[in-house]
Amino acid sequence: MNEYLATVPFDLYELNLFHLVAETGSFTKAGQQAGLTQSAITRQIRGMEDRLGVALFERTTRQVSLTLAGRLLHEKSGPILDATSEVLRHLQHEFHLVPRTLRVGVARSIGLACLPGFFFAFQRKFPDVQLQVVQQSSREILDAVEAKDLDAGLLCPPPRLARGLQITHRFKDEFTLIVPPQFPLPANFTRASFKTLRKLLEGQRWLLIDRECNTGKQMRRWMNGLGWRIEPAMELDGFDVIVNLVSLGMGVSLVPHRVLPIYEQRRVVKRIPARDRFARELVVVVRKNRQQPEHLAGFVENVLF
Repeated sequence: MNEYLATVPFDLYELNLFHLVAETGSFTKAGQQAGLTQSAITRQIRGMEDRLGVALFERTTRQVSLTLAGRLLHEKSGPILDATSEVLRHLQHEFHLVPRTLRVGVARSIGLACLPGFFFAFQRKFPDVQLQVVQQSSREILDAVEAKDLDAGLLCPPPRLARGLQITHRFKDEFTLIVPPQFPLPANFTRASFKTLRKLLEGQRWLLIDRECNTGKQMRRWMNGLGWRIEPAMELDGFDVIVNLVSLGMGVSLVPHRVLPIYEQRRVVKRIPARDRFARELVVVVRKNRQQPEHLAGFVENVLF
């Protein structure tokens, strides 16, 4: 055993560094996540390669990619790191070494009014778990989940998902048209046709979600499909800000109906019922693990939407 330990080509720390480089595709980014300089993490990986006698990465001036040997090591060693992390989590939980923590990223395009539905039931069933919630862009959340900086993400699904990630739940999120409280509506106004809406909102300033985010791209495809080509007066990255600006008379908008309940008592905006309704999909994204930690599985199962 002593002879084996003296000749083993790498330890768990170096294996973690190898996975960071493989998953970020960059020595610089991997070093930033590990708290090391680029040169320090490069030396660690070169040491592994020298002791193994095989190259793990192909390096060019533009990118770092796995060799065949590197892909094999990455695939076969992933379960080792997952199992080690799971053992440590069990130790921490059973012996109360540190409180269990759930780190969740919520996309900025998801309104604050949705958050209770995501966390309320979970907190009742897992009161001893600390929640760390951040609002970021969908791209930042996906990168953080893949890098193990977040346990789960709530976002609009991307066109493509990294191989190490999976979607566990999907939700339909319908939108509604809103106008300022003083906006004049015809008497006995009911669910409007597309033709009626175009005439009613002609000349209005539009406040829309950023066209570069996934929701923004879907919304514009839907509007273009109806022949409604709108150049917004303002683009923003959050629907809560949009609702408040509409309430001040700065324009009209299309927002998820679930962001409005927290504003209902103040009646800050008017809803316009429409026959054609835009809807997006929201998803929960986690890493692909053989077995999800209990508190992460509990969160996923208790999301209310």
